Amino acid sequence: MRTKKSFYTSVILIIGILLLVNFISSDYFVRIDLTENKRFTLSQATEDILEDLLEPVTVKAYFSENLPPNIAQTRQDFLDLLIEYSSLSGGNLVYEFINPNENPEVEQEAAQAGVSPVMINVREKDQVKQQKAFMGAMIQMGEQQDVIPFMQPGEAMEYALTTSIKKLAVVDKPTVGLVQGHGEPTTFDMQQAGQALSVLYNFENITLTDTTEIPLRVNTLAVIAPKDTVPPSHLLQLDQFLGRGGKLLIALNKVEGDLQSSFGSSVYTGLGEWLKEKGATVENKFITDANSASVTVQQQQGPFRIQSQVQFPFLPIINSFEEHPITKGLEAVILPFASPIVFSGDTTVNFMPLAYSSAQSGSANAPTYFNIQQQWTEADFPLSNQVAAAAMEGNFEGVATRMVVIGDGDFAINARDGGQPQAVQQDNVSLLVNSIDWLSDDTGLIELRTKGVTSRPLDQLEDGAKATLKWLNFALPILLAVVYGIIRAQIRRVQRIKRMEVSYE
Repeated sequence: MRTKKSFYTSVILIIGILLLVNFISSDYFVRIDLTENKRFTLSQATEDILEDLLEPVTVKAYFSENLPPNIAQTRQDFLDLLIEYSSLSGGNLVYEFINPNENPEVEQEAAQAGVSPVMINVREKDQVKQQKAFMGAMIQMGEQQDVIPFMQPGEAMEYALTTSIKKLAVVDKPTVGLVQGHGEPTTFDMQQAGQALSVLYNFENITLTDTTEIPLRVNTLAVIAPKDTVPPSHLLQLDQFLGRGGKLLIALNKVEGDLQSSFGSSVYTGLGEWLKEKGATVENKFITDANSASVTVQQQQGPFRIQSQVQFPFLPIINSFEEHPITKGLEAVILPFASPIVFSGDTTVNFMPLAYSSAQSGSANAPTYFNIQQQWTEADFPLSNQVAAAAMEGNFEGVATRMVVIGDGDFAINARDGGQPQAVQQDNVSLLVNSIDWLSDDTGLIELRTKGVTSRPLDQLEDGAKATLKWLNFALPILLAVVYGIIRAQIRRVQRIKRMEVSYE
């Protein structure tokens, strides 16, 4: 009898606990995040934006159903994200999921909102067919709206959603100026960076002349890859800009390479000497690195000429970063024809290296000829951890302010001199935009931009680490099953012994 009463009591308690948990979970969202970069934990920036919403935000998520599991997971991740956003906003964010594939009118509505369908491969009954899939969202606040056309599985989903909300909620955007007048790229030539910056800033061209001054509305100024000499009067304007507390980003080409002529040369702009006085010397050298990107070359094989990819150490891939808000989440930045940076200041300036070459790197003086088919050996890389980018804080022109110096100017440029736009590596864009965020004292979205996994090749892991991961992946499920079986068998054994006791009812 006691057993039956205990059983019914336990059932009632469990039901009561479940009801209580369900009631509490309607107001509170809890999730344990075990990922390395806390990918499923909302940042403080997101929480602040949601808590400060002045108007309700509506999210229409256009997602197809019955997708392959690896793609359908994106829909579930986005749903989880919206539940958490809604909870944190205090009900100021509402959402609905719509399947455009069910109705041609809804499909047209999604297309008009800016959510573009993609074609994916679906396997059915040993056959592969293509299916139109929608995976995007439209965000609306009042009369304003923004769109996420497509959510790439594995990318920074929180950044996409939070920046869309921020774009609608922000009122007065500060201005970031891109210096012109010395052969620099324009904002049109840097479309990826401009699109990312447009969330929080007005990104505009600022032409330096002898008769005008840098506008007071500009708080942060970027000097990127000038080709021509910067006259002393313009350098004086930069001094005056720092003297009023302005922040400065300088991405400088001290050397340049031409793969057509296989020749590398020096670039003189006068900006290098000005920077040296501020405490950062960009050397007149090329960084060479065993960890590098490839170039396409033509090779003769018998009567045929074929194209092949050859590693080119003058295009270093930067994987080593210092702990800093600018570099948070970065994994791989390509700096073509970069130069090393050396600190040349005094104790009034805090010099903080941001990015380094690999442990197997070297340098080459300019000018130099490129032998693309050179067989490189370890002896060609006697150096390590050369600084390729740095941040500086200190007293410039009598005022405490900030600067960022990058030893390459072309890393985030999509086009040059009217050429065909080329996509650049996402981490390259993040390095530039994060630098602007840090300089502008608005670093809230830095950690979101790099939450998605962008580049983690297995060949960069040591052999021991790869072997450990392989065996762990193989053995852990078996071990868990065995442990579960042992525990279950022990519990049943104890139960059998209890049943055999005389006092058992």
